[in-house]
Amino acid sequence: MMIAPFVAELRTGKVKRLGSEGAENPMERTWETGMFKEIREGKVWLSKTGLEADEVADTKNHGGEEKAIFAYPMHHYDYWREKIPHADISVGGMGENLVIADVDEFTVCIGDIFQFGEAIVQVSQPRQPCWKPARRYEVLDLALQIQHSGKTGWYFRVLEEGYVQTGETLQLMERPHEGWSIATCNEVMHEKKYDLIATRKLMLVEALAPNWKRTLQKRLRGAESSIRKRVYGENIE
Repeated sequence: MMIAPFVAELRTGKVKRLGSEGAENPMERTWETGMFKEIREGKVWLSKTGLEADEVADTKNHGGEEKAIFAYPMHHYDYWREKIPHADISVGGMGENLVIADVDEFTVCIGDIFQFGEAIVQVSQPRQPCWKPARRYEVLDLALQIQHSGKTGWYFRVLEEGYVQTGETLQLMERPHEGWSIATCNEVMHEKKYDLIATRKLMLVEALAPNWKRTLQKRLRGAESSIRKRVYGENIE
């Protein structure tokens, strides 16, 4: 039986505008992000679209019901401090809503349903890192480093709304897709692109978020899009 994950910190944040208008270096130009999130104390309302007072800048690619809250394992920060010491990537620095302990990508599965305070949440998809953490830490290939490491974190959808808070455990209620861990999903998406059997099997996982299923469908048709825009975005010309 898995140890119940523990929410060490609950975080929300408003959109910030950073950088310098017209800077010659793309990494120094203006950009908007909601990834600077602060610890919240006391009870916070969790709705179908996320935590009260939390914001995302890019509503096309972030937020919404399939990405209501983002969880990131706390112990991953030991890895990042050793891997990129000059970047000062500290707890909360990946823009997560839940700094989570006693669990990681190998022990959480797509479709897992948890009781979280008064709310009920379900794992919907791994995070596919974009260019914004790279901009924050001035490490151009950081999205690719996150992707290749497998230390991506994951998103929850909200099945039942309610109040949640720092310090609560996530009690596993149901595991409908045993074997489809976040780590396995990441492997199929990023490392086994030519394994069409595994791609088809993952696409048929009922609880997997629709956007992941669309990407896998494109792969099966031979029409998968380049990841360049996602991982480098506005950080390059």
